[in-house]
Amino acid sequence: MKEIVLITGAGGFVARELSKKIEQQYTVRFLTRNKKQANEFEWDVKKGTIDESAFDNISHIIHLAGANISEKRWTDERKKELISSRVDSAKLLLNTLQKKNIKLKSFISASGINFYGTTTTEKIYTENDQPGNDFLSEVVVLWEKSADEFQEQNLAERVVKIRTAIVLSEKEGALKKMMPPIQLGIGSPLGSGRQYMPWIHIKDICSVYEFALQNPNIQGVYNASSPQHTTNENFTKKTAEVLKKPLFMPNVPTFVLKILFGELADALLEGSRASSQKIQDAGFQFKFPDLKQALEDLLKK
Repeated sequence: MKEIVLITGAGGFVARELSKKIEQQYTVRFLTRNKKQANEFEWDVKKGTIDESAFDNISHIIHLAGANISEKRWTDERKKELISSRVDSAKLLLNTLQKKNIKLKSFISASGINFYGTTTTEKIYTENDQPGNDFLSEVVVLWEKSADEFQEQNLAERVVKIRTAIVLSEKEGALKKMMPPIQLGIGSPLGSGRQYMPWIHIKDICSVYEFALQNPNIQGVYNASSPQHTTNENFTKKTAEVLKKPLFMPNVPTFVLKILFGELADALLEGSRASSQKIQDAGFQFKFPDLKQALEDLLKK
């Protein structure tokens, strides 16, 4: 009998790619707002409702649910949604496990590299570093705290938190948003362009989750960010190079981004490096550690 893995955040591209990767070894179920397939089960975090049959005989939960950080301006309402979609969703899972008296083998939660704060410094952050003091780091601290509850309440043998960098995919996410202006020859770095931009290939982030799932000795927090660091300017240039497009526009001024995006602009204009040495020391190997190689794999199709 295959072990059953329940994945939240079924609408996201990481969940879809991950399920394809692990479906040979595991029986995959999804929690979603709108059930379409036989292996999907409905839940509504705002209403606090969930189809409890999704939990029958499960061994693992991979918690990927969470509203998109960069999709909308950070109004007070949006900020609440960004936290609630991560924290309240975890609470609903936890309450259901308690009610059904289930103990998981593992609870594996997405987390964010923004834990360390939205700043551009020469420091390379490791998992031992303290959180930053801005809104995004607050979101991640609460997110991780909600994951730790599963072990504290004895509902999971282990908890793993994956502090994820910007996931590169040609289908969705940051790279897809950056491509159209570059393809039109009007792409340009943001602000100074010197801010670091932690990144990871979609195949590598799915492999990180698979690695965490398959290795019982993996627990606690891990940075999931490519070992090769890059700045926003270098990332933009490399993308243009791979697409064989010129890049001659001036940088997008900071004040323009602040007008367009408000407080969210800080997440675009600042960024630090994070070390992935811990997960590599545990035995994980990146398939796409090099930015140009990663972009060629995604864009030359």
